[in-house]
Amino acid sequence: MKKRVGNVRWGIASLLSLGIIVNYLDRVNISVALTPLEKELGLSNFQTGLILSSFLWSYTILQLPVGAWLDRFGVRWLNRIGSFIWALATFMTGLVSGFGLILLSRILLGIGEAPVFPGASKATGYWFPIKERGLATSAFDAAAKFSSVIGAPLMAFIVAGYGWRAAFVAAGIINVVYAVIYWALYRDPSDSKVLSEEEHRYIVEGGAQPEKVAPTNVVASFGFLLRQPKVWGLSLGFAAYNYSFYLFLTWLPGYLQKSLHMSVLKSGWYTVIPWIVATITDLVIGGVLVDAFIARGYDATKVRKTIVTIGMLLGLAVIGAAFTTDATLATIWISIAIGGLAFAAPVAWSIPSIIAPKGTVGSVGSVMNLMGNLSGIIAPIVAGLVIDKTNSFAANFLIAGAILVIGILCFLFLLGRIEQIKMPGEGEKETAEESLLGASKV
Repeated sequence: MKKRVGNVRWGIASLLSLGIIVNYLDRVNISVALTPLEKELGLSNFQTGLILSSFLWSYTILQLPVGAWLDRFGVRWLNRIGSFIWALATFMTGLVSGFGLILLSRILLGIGEAPVFPGASKATGYWFPIKERGLATSAFDAAAKFSSVIGAPLMAFIVAGYGWRAAFVAAGIINVVYAVIYWALYRDPSDSKVLSEEEHRYIVEGGAQPEKVAPTNVVASFGFLLRQPKVWGLSLGFAAYNYSFYLFLTWLPGYLQKSLHMSVLKSGWYTVIPWIVATITDLVIGGVLVDAFIARGYDATKVRKTIVTIGMLLGLAVIGAAFTTDATLATIWISIAIGGLAFAAPVAWSIPSIIAPKGTVGSVGSVMNLMGNLSGIIAPIVAGLVIDKTNSFAANFLIAGAILVIGILCFLFLLGRIEQIKMPGEGEKETAEESLLGASKV
């Protein structure tokens, strides 16, 4: 009978996932509140696109330094500080008036939330053996989708009943509660008082990333990583995914309200459907199925690349939404697209903790997130410009489809085999150590 090793690591996965849910409430509420916010402030579609993307300006700029800080100072303190900053920014969004102050609030929100995803990726590398990395990663990635499942109708209800400002005040209160919970509960494995010795051994022997290992020369480390085709293949492929993800995250309720003439409340409920599909496919296919195939002995690289490719191909279903004005058909096409993209995402997020040289998971994750969020900045602005120029949303779906094709090619041909990158001199050092070990045995 197999001996149980404990489940503290899954408690950490739940804590990280809860953080992502709370985190994404701050991205959902602005989308749901779009129409009344536009009316009160008298915004054009282009100005709305700027507000929708402004969160990502600071978020994206901070990705490289945040990656270095995570590798140097650890997940715990960076996310503690960030959680209180993003709570402050959320309250501020609901209390201020005028285009400029709303823009400033969203920029501050990006600063607070910058460490969240790279931090979750790094923490997963610490807390989980490689064979469980797929499900652990899909747990926090699926939380980003599930946040829209609960967040869209909740925020729509609050906006419809109490006004758009109330949605931000409510989200701010939730943020503060989570910040306190995270402060109290998150620890790295070596600092945890509830982690058993057996479970710690199970995690470490299963290939977890070593703790408190950071590159001594951060600039040289980033320079080396940016010369690696694997890092570019992963980052550009993820950028293609993120373009469509942010198009849907920021504009889906607005698309339903503007193009399909739904009320705020009705658009909130229709928005839920694709995100329910995304949550399920993320966990079941991107998590459980990937881990199951690898556990049965299938080549890990082929499994991950196949799942990513299939998911992004399904994402091309977004093109179908360009050719219908029927709400049901549009929702079906969008659900297929988001569902496919959703199970590709956790596979992509599991890759930094596998390919990163020792002590650089945060750095690789931040490069990937930087590229992804550059496309996330562009997506809502381009969408707003396209709507202003064409008075239609259709061309936005076609643009997203073309970008996905480029992303698929990057995953297939630039990423290569999914295995750890060796830092300069590391291979020779390990060979020398192995020779010494062999000599000592003789």
